[in-house]
Amino acid sequence: MKSDRIIIEAGRTEKNYWRDLWHFRELFYILSWRDIKVRYKQTVIGAAWSIVRPLLTTIIFTIVFSRVAKLGSPPGVPYAIMVFCGMLPWQFFANAMSEASNSLIGNANLVSKVYFPRMIIPASSIITSLVDFGISFLLLLCMMVFYQYVPDVKIFLLPLFVVMAFLAAFGVGVYLTALNVRYRDFRYIIPFIVQFGMYVTPVGFSSDVVPAKWRLVYSLNPMVGVVDGFRWCIIGQPIYIPGFLISIAVIVVFLYLGISYFRKTEKSFADNI
Repeated sequence: MKSDRIIIEAGRTEKNYWRDLWHFRELFYILSWRDIKVRYKQTVIGAAWSIVRPLLTTIIFTIVFSRVAKLGSPPGVPYAIMVFCGMLPWQFFANAMSEASNSLIGNANLVSKVYFPRMIIPASSIITSLVDFGISFLLLLCMMVFYQYVPDVKIFLLPLFVVMAFLAAFGVGVYLTALNVRYRDFRYIIPFIVQFGMYVTPVGFSSDVVPAKWRLVYSLNPMVGVVDGFRWCIIGQPIYIPGFLISIAVIVVFLYLGISYFRKTEKSFADNI
């Protein structure tokens, strides 16, 4: 009969790390469920924050970019829906990155006392943000009903771009997690990254407004491809293929760098925390 015990021996954690991730999958479920339950436990309106925040931002962006800046949306598409299509993946990415970056610090007692693959902790925090994404998506459906907008059949391809957003958040998130453990003052930089990132990502406007000569450089922001993919699925806005491929490449690079740096510094987490 096969034993479920974990045997700690020299070199074993390196050799069997990915196998241990599967072995500790129940811990992943427990941490994810715990984060989901306590996320809004002491808030006044609870999970409604997942609706209020993107809704208010959408209203502000719609007024600023549509009414003041006079930017347009694709024919037959309400500007508010176009904005919300960009808000959905960006909110997920920003929340996941912020939650993941502080996840190890928030679980310091667990990290310093028990052996398990530490990557489980930031991964579980990103799953919590995915639940927020699902709640916000319901608001998008309500907006479609309100504006009497019927999306194209391409909306059924949306899960592919959700996976793309998840990989982008995971790659950047685990990298920032490792940095935050080693350099505690780095947590003050993360809110600035989130705020700055929103304005260099086509959330409140279409990426078509970016001059053609800058589109490839602009697509070095991995969330540009994700947002364009969401809008292609929901409102049928064409994707700039060269830029989209660049965004995918940047996501893969960040995923590799994030996991590599996390694994490289993981042994020192217990001491640094």
